[in-house]
Amino acid sequence: MVKNKSLKTEILIRLIIPLIAFVTFETVLSYFVTLHYVNATYDRWLLDSARSLMQEIKIKETGTNIELPPAALEILTWDDQDKTYFKILSATKGLLAGDPVVPDAIALIADNQPCFYEAEINGKTVRVVAMVLNNPLTEDKIIISVAETVNKRQAMVADVLLADLGPQLVLVMIAGFYLLDALKRGLKPLNSLALQIARRSPRDLSPIAEQEVFSEVKILTHTINDLLQRLAIAIDSQQRFVANAAHQLRTPLAGLKLQSERALRESDIGKMKPALEQIQSSADRASHTINQLLVLAKSAVADSMNEFKNVNLSELVEQVCIEWVPKALQKSIEISFENSSKPLYILGDAVLIRELLSNLLDNAVLYGHHNGHIFVRLYHNPNPGLIIEDDGKGIPEAEITKVTERFYRIAGSAGDGCGLGLAIVKEIADLHQAQLILSSPEKSTGTRIEVVFHKKY
Repeated sequence: MVKNKSLKTEILIRLIIPLIAFVTFETVLSYFVTLHYVNATYDRWLLDSARSLMQEIKIKETGTNIELPPAALEILTWDDQDKTYFKILSATKGLLAGDPVVPDAIALIADNQPCFYEAEINGKTVRVVAMVLNNPLTEDKIIISVAETVNKRQAMVADVLLADLGPQLVLVMIAGFYLLDALKRGLKPLNSLALQIARRSPRDLSPIAEQEVFSEVKILTHTINDLLQRLAIAIDSQQRFVANAAHQLRTPLAGLKLQSERALRESDIGKMKPALEQIQSSADRASHTINQLLVLAKSAVADSMNEFKNVNLSELVEQVCIEWVPKALQKSIEISFENSSKPLYILGDAVLIRELLSNLLDNAVLYGHHNGHIFVRLYHNPNPGLIIEDDGKGIPEAEITKVTERFYRIAGSAGDGCGLGLAIVKEIADLHQAQLILSSPEKSTGTRIEVVFHKKY
């Protein structure tokens, strides 16, 4: 089971991580800057020691003399934190004085300038300065090296970093607590909104108040209010649909009951026949109404699923036309189908599109003239579409906008329909985002119905 993320945790992480990253970067940068300046400071002191040592070297005609009294040596090497080493080396005579463990620096010295480098003495890191004694009285190359352990340097770097890092950590903690408190306060309206919705009655579909809602959250409340409005419309439509459906079913069921009672009172089979015919007619009407109600229910479910596949509209229309030929021939009506050789595919639900076609042909046969003609045509461009024309009485212009309403029938209409045929066509067309156009043929009377699809496969 996937655990839902917390908005508060997500915001805190997105704010705290950059803050910690900044502090870490600043600390690393401070370390190298501090190390540079600490080394620069102590390197000057180390260089002063080497120059002081150089003053004790006397060059005479008889040779090189090093005058290093114990007091001067003690001053040079004394330190309460670090240990100091020195070495005076002659290029020709070798070690003249000092500690032999100090690394040689002959190869490192260039242009007779002081050279600083790090090395190890007795397993400890030391900082070394080496310089060459320049004296015109001798051609011998004398190198003075002074080495010192790095305890003071490390302690100084640590002290500076702690002094710098401490306030930053305190600042991060204060900022973290402040952000946490600010998030709690900022998310409080959302919690109040959730509580307000949770306490609502299922029948309360009024809009959510937005007085105390942040502007960034209003897009959510607008969406919820829009959903509530659509739910209210859907529920109202459902209630009207149920009431109308109950009324439409009550009539054939009442006829069934009345005619069955009439048949039961008759003992002669011949006299029962009219009642049985009425029972059959009422049963057919009830069955037709129930089938159409089931189609409407299926279209509502499909609207929520909205899972369409490619449908060969050319093949489907041809099949439905063939299925309706026998019923059309009962009224001596001819059905003609015009289609190009190129198949026409759309995205949709094949079962619902078949029902749409069946309802259109049913109306065309029911309201068409005896010995009439029904014309069915498909076209590809600019959008795929379907046209069905009949030569019946037609739909009055004032009624065109009403005939697609559920259970609406034009006064004086033939047949015993319940007014659901074109309503089903409209529902299925809307589901497929298709345009339904009702009009009259240009050169004759009758009804012209066009369905223009916008989802082409």
